[in-house]
Amino acid sequence: MANLSDLDRLYDTVTKHNRLIDIIFANAGLAKLAPLGTVDEKFFDLHFNANVKGLFFSVQKGLPLMKDGGSIILNGSIADIKGFPAMSVYSATKAAVRSFARTWTNDLRDRRIRVNVLSSGHIDTPILEDLQQGEALLKMKKEMENNVPSEDWETPTRLPKLFHSSLPMRPAMSRVPSFTSMVAWLKSECCNVLNVVFEKCGKD
Repeated sequence: MANLSDLDRLYDTVTKHNRLIDIIFANAGLAKLAPLGTVDEKFFDLHFNANVKGLFFSVQKGLPLMKDGGSIILNGSIADIKGFPAMSVYSATKAAVRSFARTWTNDLRDRRIRVNVLSSGHIDTPILEDLQQGEALLKMKKEMENNVPSEDWETPTRLPKLFHSSLPMRPAMSRVPSFTSMVAWLKSECCNVLNVVFEKCGKD
């Protein structure tokens, strides 16, 4: 993602299909743990090159091939507002992604291109193996499970005890099925052309 020539190759392949892009879902990224005092330049650049630079140019280079009225979806994280320990660099990259969406919405207003961010919570994917290994990984996953609502739809979550207000508070909601439905839609017929492109680029 951080190699701009590879991104050019991706969109060269898209161009050969002679069809405009309806949706760009900028999803690639990485995450590793490091307390503030141990972060070095290599660790910092690794995250910002993939999560920020790669995401930025993967969208920018796709714009000339995109339909007016299309949709850009950026994969963010709740880390952009949560203070998870040892994740300051990763969290900063996701804050940048959130900022991109706010400014690009105005940049692309004339083309009626929508820009949205998915700020997901904990999801059990292979990326977690970059954070921990062995028993530490199992323990981390168990702790994450305790933060996920057990119901399948909108579930009120407990408000922080340290928060005081004289006004009634609306509970936060979990909308996991909305995300699940969107993923199913992205895998549907409308995205088959991009799936073919990604598979071909992988083979080449």
